[in-house]
Amino acid sequence: MLKIGISACFMYADPSRLVFGPKNLAYVECDMFSYLSQAGILPVLIPNLPVERLENLLRELDGFVFQGGTDLAPKSYGETPIISGKWLGDPYRDAYELGIMDYAIRHRKPVLGICRGLQLINVYFGGTLYQDIAHQVPEAILHRDAERYDQLTHKIDLVPGKTLQQIYPEKERDTVNSVHHQGIKDLGKGLEVLARCREDGMTEAIQANDLHGQLVIGVQWHPEFSVGKTAPHLDPLRLYYYFIETIKNS
Repeated sequence: MLKIGISACFMYADPSRLVFGPKNLAYVECDMFSYLSQAGILPVLIPNLPVERLENLLRELDGFVFQGGTDLAPKSYGETPIISGKWLGDPYRDAYELGIMDYAIRHRKPVLGICRGLQLINVYFGGTLYQDIAHQVPEAILHRDAERYDQLTHKIDLVPGKTLQQIYPEKERDTVNSVHHQGIKDLGKGLEVLARCREDGMTEAIQANDLHGQLVIGVQWHPEFSVGKTAPHLDPLRLYYYFIETIKNS
């Protein structure tokens, strides 16, 4: 059975919370657990442990998925918040995930980044982010609506000949959900764009292209939110099965 490590989301101590108020929590969003739990695959939530303990666990994992969640902190990519008190991100989670990402890259383990996970890949390779698309790219379309959440969609264009079009050879463009207010500004070193938002050109998928065959791929949308939905959404499981087949063949 393949073991797929999932980086954790964190909730921090909050005395106003009735359950585990003074404790820190690590969790996975339920649609993500369901998405990854296909036949022959065991998803494993990666704990936040000191490096010397964590590496012993990471060694047992076959691939890594970095899920969505809170913003990356601007200081994690060398910037300061553009508006005081807003979009401060989660530097604690950033450090935890960047450490796992570094292990995966050094040990040639396949990586799939989803939403925040795509942004994390970009930052790991030296790229930067728009801290808030609406504020910094006013000509962009709406990429996040709290009420509509994953019901908000837009079209993407797949870059011809790249990995996403190989996964979806019949597609030149299609529809994805949009649940993010941050996005790629400067592309990281050694990364290539696999898809862009048709309406405003924002980067929607990336891949590391200089890792001697190691798969490191990220998408800005949430495929786990589209399982069971009919066209026009891209089939989310095709992307995941490609990731799994890469692990089996690595």
